[in-house]
Amino acid sequence: MTALIMVLMLAAFVVLDVVVRVVGRRLEERRLRREREAVLQTAVRLEIAGEVTTLKRAEVPKAKGRILAVDDEPVVLDSFRKILVLDGFSVDTVESGPEALALVQRHDYDFVFTDLKMPGMTGEEVVRAVKHLRPDIDVAVITGYATIDSAVDTMKHGAADYVQKPFTADELTAFARRLLLKRQARLEAQHLPTVRIAAPAVAERAAAHEYCIPGGAFLSPGHAWARIEPGGMLRIGVDDFARKALGAFDRVVLPERGARVRAGEPLFTVERAGRAVRFCAPVAGKVAQINTALLDDPGLPGQSPYERGWVCVLQPDDLSAELSNLRIGKPVVAWYREEIERLRKAGGPAVGGTPSVDWKVIEQEFLAPSALARA
Repeated sequence: MTALIMVLMLAAFVVLDVVVRVVGRRLEERRLRREREAVLQTAVRLEIAGEVTTLKRAEVPKAKGRILAVDDEPVVLDSFRKILVLDGFSVDTVESGPEALALVQRHDYDFVFTDLKMPGMTGEEVVRAVKHLRPDIDVAVITGYATIDSAVDTMKHGAADYVQKPFTADELTAFARRLLLKRQARLEAQHLPTVRIAAPAVAERAAAHEYCIPGGAFLSPGHAWARIEPGGMLRIGVDDFARKALGAFDRVVLPERGARVRAGEPLFTVERAGRAVRFCAPVAGKVAQINTALLDDPGLPGQSPYERGWVCVLQPDDLSAELSNLRIGKPVVAWYREEIERLRKAGGPAVGGTPSVDWKVIEQEFLAPSALARA
């Protein structure tokens, strides 16, 4: 009997929790709608004089996005405000193309919705001008049935999509939400790390989210790059992945000239504020040269990883036998993406020169941990 009572009480608590959540959500939706209706009433009465005389503005707190709509028919603009403001968008409306362009130059918008057929400045001209002035803004065309072909043509000039009028409230909100999802996906993709094979100098000016693999160079599993020099020597340094993961260095401990090293053994060390990580030799050989410029400027591997920031030159013992253990070209791209994802899960690349992941973790997980463990 006691067990049955406990089960019934648990079921009652679950039902109550669901009811509370549903009621709370509905109350929140009603509150937001009341706020947006108040904004909408204010916007209908708002007229801003000056260069943009037909502007009507509706600002929504925590808006999904900001839209500028231009149409020579005030009734269409009224529909835009009434529908999109209630759906959570901030909306500005004007009745001419020149007014829209004046606003685009002074304010940030996510979207511009423009009618196709307008006196003075056509919708196609608005599309061209907006994409010229602000290529980051997504432009949508408002069109009637008779001008659908023209609307499709505007997409060649940068329009993202078109909506046909007359439209219902559901059709317009679905259209706006679809545009918003596409924009969010595109912006997210733009910030995702990219990997490309490039000339060594490109890494010096690449964006933080771009990972550059040096064309013609080999990469070791421990993120040291190795480039074959005339005469068979191997120039070695820190690759772009390692420098982005570690951040800034304040000291590079160079190997001794003439020292012999086996593949996978520690070759050189980078340090910062008492932290240190070791990079392993990609092949066996003897240290023929060291980059003494790093003694005075240890930040060079971070500034110019594939050129001025090289660390040392090895005279390989048997290069042909060990090259199969290194990566070069397109296979490195797939491997880099796997490494970037692993780094992201661990905490991400360094920010402002400060590492997001502990250097010990980076050494253990990314810089040939099995070899370092044996050292």
